[in-house]
This record gives sequence, C-alpha cells and structure tokens, in this order.
Amino acid sequence: MKARFLKNERGQAMVELALVLPILLILFMGIIEFGRVYHSYLVITNASREGARVAILGGSDDAISARVGEVTADLDQTKIQTVVTPVPAERKSGELAKIDVQYKIPLVFPLFDIVIPNPLPLSSKTVMRVE
Repeated sequence: MKARFLKNERGQAMVELALVLPILLILFMGIIEFGRVYHSYLVITNASREGARVAILGGSDDAISARVGEVTADLDQTKIQTVVTPVPAERKSGELAKIDVQYKIPLVFPLFDIVIPNPLPLSSKTVMRVE
C-alpha cells in the first residue's frame, strides 16, 4: 500500500520547482537591477558634489564637466549630461552654483520595462555657495 503512494508522488518536487523557479528568478533579476541602478545613482550623486566643488572654487564649465567625467568613469559617458548654472561670469562670491548631473541607465532585464521606463533617467543636483 505504501509503495503505491510513493509511486504517485514522484513528480511532486519537479512540479513545485516549476511553480517557484520563475518567481525566484524574477526576484533575483530585480535584486541585480536594483543594485545597478542604485550604484549609478550613488556615482552621479558623488559626481554632482565633486562638480559643485570645482564650480565654487572658480572652475570653468569645461573643468566641471571634466571632473564629473573623472568621477563617473565606470558609467557610459555618452549618456551623462552635466548642467551648470549660472554661467562662469555670473559666479561671484556668495552666489549659488548649481550642478545637475543626469544619466539614463539602460535596464539589462527586459521584463522590468513593464513597470519602469527603459532607459531609466537618474538625476542628482547639488547647490553650493561660491567662495
């Protein structure tokens, strides 16, 4: 009698794996994608701060963009945009310098296109007072 029950349950583990595996894979892909996006956000936030530091010390727009490029060296440079306000002639002591770094990170896993846009736009703005 016992042997008959074992014979009927042989495919149970395979069915359970088939039901749970897609959910685990989506969860795993989501963790990887979130890590990539969060890393990129931290990098552009740091780049924005570094660019603002150059701006408040009297650096030109080219020097600011170069510094942002150095800090974001591990990202795709063609997708990084740096906006500096005000123009160098208007950056006087006591005025505010604003550096906005924008980056569009392409998503690796196409399944997440349903929920979030691909490429995902990230932006970080830093405001510091000119010295």
